[in-house]
Amino acid sequence: MTRYRTVASAFVTAVAAFSPGIAHADVPAPQLEAPCPADLAGTMTLLPDEQTYVVCQEAIGARFAWTPAPTPFEPNDQWLSYGPVITLHGQGMRNPNLTSGQWTATPQDSETVCRAQQETVIEAGVLSVPQISQGAEGQSLSLAMLPKLFYAELSGNCLWVKD
Repeated sequence: MTRYRTVASAFVTAVAAFSPGIAHADVPAPQLEAPCPADLAGTMTLLPDEQTYVVCQEAIGARFAWTPAPTPFEPNDQWLSYGPVITLHGQGMRNPNLTSGQWTATPQDSETVCRAQQETVIEAGVLSVPQISQGAEGQSLSLAMLPKLFYAELSGNCLWVKD
């Protein structure tokens, strides 16, 4: 009987470990020339290829679309992360994507958690220990983008706006 319980217990543990969790609809990643909401006008994001920067701007017919951002571009004060990490560069690098200062991340749905991981330049070739800021599910997150920011990894379906 003990052997049976051990095998049954192992089976239940294995089933639980390999069962999918509660499914949430994935947020579709922005696509080049795809529509974007007018309230995101001027907002930038990084496409999943991690190389193409796009900006939501008015296109033909008074509709808004994700259009290629000319590079290099001036640091932007509004960014959209759409789930997976987007990595942006700060003023600790040439051609920063964003500037240091107070920022607010606003979830775009009630199940989203906004998260930022930042590393700063300590000295040439040396970065700080990552600093992580994370909001509560469905709640805005206020944080400081650090001086000498090398990079910031932003995640969650969130709109990041410099205050």
